[in-house]
Amino acid sequence: MRAELLACDWGTTNLRAWTLDGEGQVVAEADFDLGVSTLGPGEAARRFADTVRPKLQAEDLPAIVCGMAGSDRGWIGAPYLEIPGDLAKLAAGLVTTPGEGPLARIVPGLRCRRLDGEPDVMRGEETQIAGWLAQDAARREGRRLICHPGTHTKWVMVEEGRIERFVTAMSGELFALLTRHSLMRTEAPAEDPALFDEGLKAAGAGDALAARLFAGRARVVTGLRPAESTAAFLSGVLIGADVASSPALLGLARVEGVELMGDERLCGWYRRALQARGIKSEFHSGEAAAVAGLFALHRRAEAP
Repeated sequence: MRAELLACDWGTTNLRAWTLDGEGQVVAEADFDLGVSTLGPGEAARRFADTVRPKLQAEDLPAIVCGMAGSDRGWIGAPYLEIPGDLAKLAAGLVTTPGEGPLARIVPGLRCRRLDGEPDVMRGEETQIAGWLAQDAARREGRRLICHPGTHTKWVMVEEGRIERFVTAMSGELFALLTRHSLMRTEAPAEDPALFDEGLKAAGAGDALAARLFAGRARVVTGLRPAESTAAFLSGVLIGADVASSPALLGLARVEGVELMGDERLCGWYRRALQARGIKSEFHSGEAAAVAGLFALHRRAEAP
C-alpha cells in the first residue's frame, strides 16, 4: 500500500496520526506526546513539520487534522459551525493552514443551542460521527442516539445522517477533580464492578448530583466502606447520573438504544450503566470512526 494522506486527531493531551492509502486503509500509525495544552504560540506548525511528518515518512503528503488543533490554543482557529452538521458542511468548512509546504487542513467544530437555552460545542467528535455514518449507509437513515464517553462526554442526536443536537456532560472531568483534589481523593483503581454498581444505584435518577456524590465521603467516614472503594463508587455515581439524566436534555423522555463510540474500556462502563436501566447499546471503535471521518472529509473536499 502506498500512503496518500496524513490524517491526525490532535487533542488536548496527545496526537494520534495515521497515513492512509487511496482507499482509506491505514498504512502506518503513531502516537505523539504533543497535546495542544503543552504547546507554545506558533509551536504546533513547527512540531507538525519536524516531528509528526518525518515519523510517518509523510513530508510530502496532504494532511487533514481534527480535534483541538483547531481551537484557540492549537494550530489555527477553525470555527464552530452551527448545527445541523453533516459531512458536506464540515468539508466545506475546512480551514487551510498558512505557510509553505504540503496542503494541511483543519476540521471545524460544531456548536448548538441546547433545549434548555444554553450553548454547547464539540470539537473532534464531529469527525468520528461523520466517519461512523460514512462506514454504513444504513446508519444515515432514521434517528440515532450516540454517546461518546470521555472527559467531556457527548450525547448526540443524529437524524437522517445529520447531527441535529447534542449535549456535553463533564462526567470524566468531575471524576478526575474529585479523585485528585477533593476530600475523596484517592489513588485506588476504579475498576471494581460491584462497587461501580453500588454507585449506579446511588445515582438514582441523576438529580441532586452534588448530594449523591457526598455519599462517597460518608461511606468511608462512617466505616461502611474502605477509602479504597471510593473511586469505583464515584465512577458509578457519575456515569449512572449521566446515563439517567443527559438524554432528557436532548428532548428524549425514553431511550431504547444507544450507539457507544470511543474507547472500548470506558464505553464498557457506560454499557453496564445502560444495561442496568434496561437500555440496549452497541460499541463502535472511536479510532476507526476517526480514520474513516478524516478520509471521507478529505475526499469530499477534493471532489470536483
